[in-house]
Amino acid sequence: MKLFNSAARSICLTLVAALLVISNFFLSASPAVAASYTVKMGGDNGMLVFQPDKLNVKPGDTVQFVVNKVPPHNVIFDDTAIPGKNKALAKSLSHQNMEMTPGSGFEVTIPKDAPAGEYTYFCAPHRSAGMVGKLIVG
Repeated sequence: MKLFNSAARSICLTLVAALLVISNFFLSASPAVAASYTVKMGGDNGMLVFQPDKLNVKPGDTVQFVVNKVPPHNVIFDDTAIPGKNKALAKSLSHQNMEMTPGSGFEVTIPKDAPAGEYTYFCAPHRSAGMVGKLIVG
């Protein structure tokens, strides 16, 4: 009987220890944290560009657009050049107002349910000069 009690106790202690180890793993695993990025509007060299002009992001990430050089600038997402050609999504990501002051800007947060793909955007007054950028959502 003592042998049976000793074996049962060892098995119970082993199971409790295993459960503690497994539960500790789940409690310590942190969820993915959204990242934050900065895109300069106007290149450091004075060119009419976005820096960087391509950026890999994930749903939930935030992109801060900041006036660097040669204002005014804004950001318009091209509804014909985003996944699903979604006009409502393009409008929600766009910032129509002109930013005039270096250092000023605005943030765009990629919706958690945004489809993967390439999202093309441009600066309205400088689009013809090639001020176009792309967010690659993946």
